[in-house]
Amino acid sequence: MRRGNTVVVLCLLVLVLFAQQAKVQAQLGGLSDSRIVAGLKEALQVGTGNAINLTGRVDGFFKNAAIKILLPKQFDPLAKGLRLAGQGQMVDEFVLSMNRAAEKAAPEARKIFVDAIKQMSFDDARKILFGNDTAATEYFKGKTSAKIAAAFRPIIEKSMDEVGATRQYKELIGRFQALPFARSQSLDIDQYVVNKSLDGLFYMVGEEEKKIRKDPVARVSSILKDVFGGRR
Repeated sequence: MRRGNTVVVLCLLVLVLFAQQAKVQAQLGGLSDSRIVAGLKEALQVGTGNAINLTGRVDGFFKNAAIKILLPKQFDPLAKGLRLAGQGQMVDEFVLSMNRAAEKAAPEARKIFVDAIKQMSFDDARKILFGNDTAATEYFKGKTSAKIAAAFRPIIEKSMDEVGATRQYKELIGRFQALPFARSQSLDIDQYVVNKSLDGLFYMVGEEEKKIRKDPVARVSSILKDVFGGRR
C-alpha cells in the first residue's frame, strides 16, 4: 500500500473512532450523573449476579471447559503413577473435589461484589463506561480479589477435606514435596484452588460484562438500555 493510501486509511479510522465516541457522548448528554452511575451499578449487579449463579452451582466449574480446575502441572507425574498403579479413580475424584469446592465457595463473593458496587464513584463509573470490554471486571479484580480469596479459603479447605480421595491425595502430595526436585515448588493445593476459583469467577464476570456491552438482549432493564445503548 502506498504511503498516501495509508494516510487516508488512518484518517478514516480516526474519524470512525471520533464518530463512535460522539455517539456515546450525545447519548449520555441527556443522562444525569446519578443515572449514569445507577446504570453502571445495575450492570455490575446483573453481571456479577449472573456469573455467581453460573459458577456457584453443581458442575458450574466442573463442566465448564473454560474454567474447569485441573491438576497443577507439577502433579502430572504423581497422577500418572497413580493411574499406572490402578488408582486413577483417586485422581479423578480429587479433580472433582477441587471443582466442587470452587462451586461451593462462589456464592460467598456476592456480598463482597455488592459492597464494591456501593463504593463506586462517578469517576469510577465513567472510566468503566468508556473503558475496554472488561473494564468493570478489572475494577472488581482490584477492589475485591483479596477479600474474596480470604472468604474462599476456609470453604475450600473444608470442602476438599471432606472428600476421602482428597485427604489421601494431600498425603501423597506431602511425600512428593519431600523429594529433592520438588522442594522449591509451591504445593499449597488449597491456595491453588482458591486462585483458580478466582480466575474462573472473574472470567465469567468478564463474559457477562461483554454481553451487556454488546448484546441488547442482555440489557434487562430500561436504565441499562439508556446507558449502554450507544456502546454497541
